[in-house]
Amino acid sequence: MDEATWLARAFRGDAAQLTVRAVAMGTFLGFFLAFTNVYVGLKAGWGLGVALTACIASFTIWTSLLRIGVVKSPMTILENNCMQSTASAAGSSTSALLVSAVPAMLLLSVSDTNPRGAQIPWYVVIGWVLCVAALGVLMGVPMKRNMINRERLKFPSGTAAAVLLQGLYSEGSEALAKGRALMASAFLGGIVPILTSLNLVRATDAAGHAERRSLVPAQSAIFDWLPRISAMHRDARTGALTPQLFPMSAWNVVLDHSVVLLAAGAIVGVRTATSMTVGGLLQVVAIGPAATRWEWTNAAGQTVAALTRPGAAWKEIGLWFGAPLMVAYGLTTFALQFKTIARALGDIGRARTADSDGAIDRVEVPMTWFVTGTAVSAGAVVVLAWLAFRVPLHYGALAVFLTFFLALVACRATGETDITPIGPMGKIMQLAYGALIPQNYAANLMTASITSSASAASADLLSDLKSGYLLGAHPRRQFVAQFLGIFTGTIASVLGYFLLVPDATVLTGSQGRPPQFAAPAAQQWKAVAELFRLGVGNLHPMARQGILIGIVAGTVLAVAEWLLPKDRRWLPSATGIGLGLLLPFYTSLSFAIGAVAAWGVSRVAPRQAARFVIPISSGLIAGESIVGVLVAALDNFILT
Repeated sequence: MDEATWLARAFRGDAAQLTVRAVAMGTFLGFFLAFTNVYVGLKAGWGLGVALTACIASFTIWTSLLRIGVVKSPMTILENNCMQSTASAAGSSTSALLVSAVPAMLLLSVSDTNPRGAQIPWYVVIGWVLCVAALGVLMGVPMKRNMINRERLKFPSGTAAAVLLQGLYSEGSEALAKGRALMASAFLGGIVPILTSLNLVRATDAAGHAERRSLVPAQSAIFDWLPRISAMHRDARTGALTPQLFPMSAWNVVLDHSVVLLAAGAIVGVRTATSMTVGGLLQVVAIGPAATRWEWTNAAGQTVAALTRPGAAWKEIGLWFGAPLMVAYGLTTFALQFKTIARALGDIGRARTADSDGAIDRVEVPMTWFVTGTAVSAGAVVVLAWLAFRVPLHYGALAVFLTFFLALVACRATGETDITPIGPMGKIMQLAYGALIPQNYAANLMTASITSSASAASADLLSDLKSGYLLGAHPRRQFVAQFLGIFTGTIASVLGYFLLVPDATVLTGSQGRPPQFAAPAAQQWKAVAELFRLGVGNLHPMARQGILIGIVAGTVLAVAEWLLPKDRRWLPSATGIGLGLLLPFYTSLSFAIGAVAAWGVSRVAPRQAARFVIPISSGLIAGESIVGVLVAALDNFILT
């Protein structure tokens, strides 16, 4: 359909959609779903779409309330569409900053004298997240008519949400079955952090100090029967290096009891999850042991090894192989999408042709909203960057200007492939500002966060508007629902972050314990910022070799996927291998177990797998994430 035909045949502008109950339900679900993306992002570096989960949960909750007489009428399909816009904005548009740039700033502030690091003040984080998310949502406005109305790009997640909503309203019993599966799995997922993270038990550590522990350990060392791995050990008293055999548990080869990682693996699939395991094994059996043997005398005259202890292999040396691999893969893939880039840049000069009587313009989001809103939000971002992060005003304005073009490319990539390249977009800005202001790591991180987070928010808006377009929704009203969601999401995401990450020790580990959150995205951002701050010459030679190897491997894998698109599923996933190198091994192992289990169910019972794998996985993630945030609050403020 062209715009006029859509307006005449599909548009249902008079139907109830932007209602108080729709926004209230989206706000309620979005508040809790925002926790899931912060939790999962800190755990595994993954961002999960929450729109489908919100649709199923909303339909199930409202139908249940209707049955018991609490509400008097069912929510319409377009009300649920507006609901998912609010929930999606809250759950997806505000979390990217809090698993990348913000924890990276915290990690960079860690020192021997201050192992806890220094957090950015909470009020600054709230202002930054809100302004950048608002900027991103507004930047998507001028892209909508061309990408959705005229070119009709697929936006697969948005299309899936529309199809799901149509299915929910045509097959109520099927929807309720999925809803019950989601709720039951959420309940089971919620039990896990109560058992593994809530410090209810009083105990005494090896040194005789009183401490609190959980009812069940977070991990089990069930692989220590395997042969031990030889590596060098430095004596703390004499400084002498001696070979030593370390058990598998010392290298993080343990079974993690988190169901979030299993469920995330079921969603991302076998290719990525098994590639993560390959990367993890490379880190454990090859890179890590070699790193303990490679000593180097730095500029200060200190003799240091590339790796100080086996359990730190993922963050001390694996990081320098994995992060460059992922950056090179992302940037090469982005460059090879030259047709997409050309089409996106061509959108800029394309005029907004109006229909003859202006009817379309009366339902689309007005350009005055875009101009006014962007001016206000961009101005707030530039001023806040100057005041809080010492980014000169002209560099802040340049970052916003470049962000519009990069967000345009990212949104087109989302429309064509359902993959939003926020990582490559952020890295482009990190590289640019690493050259412009090399010693200012705050500027490096925060200008890049404008691009990555705004791109994510723009792409999320367009995916949701695609759902509305297919269902005949009023785009202006849906935009309002989307914009309202970022306020709820900001509060929930920031609250969740500070409850989960009171200081840097939960990201770095302490007293020989592994970190609670590996924060792989933050580790990548930190590595790039640190590279520009310190200079390549100040890195350990093995780290420098890792950067080179990672760049070559990422580039080769990207080119191989481009040359062999039909055989892509048989090629190793560069993202998976990179994450495996910069995550503790137990994370990759859990991903692989979840992915293989889901694949096995799909082979044995394909119909049941198609119906329930996603709802059950989403429920497990939501349950553990939401309760995990509450448990963190209890541990940090009450059970101390």
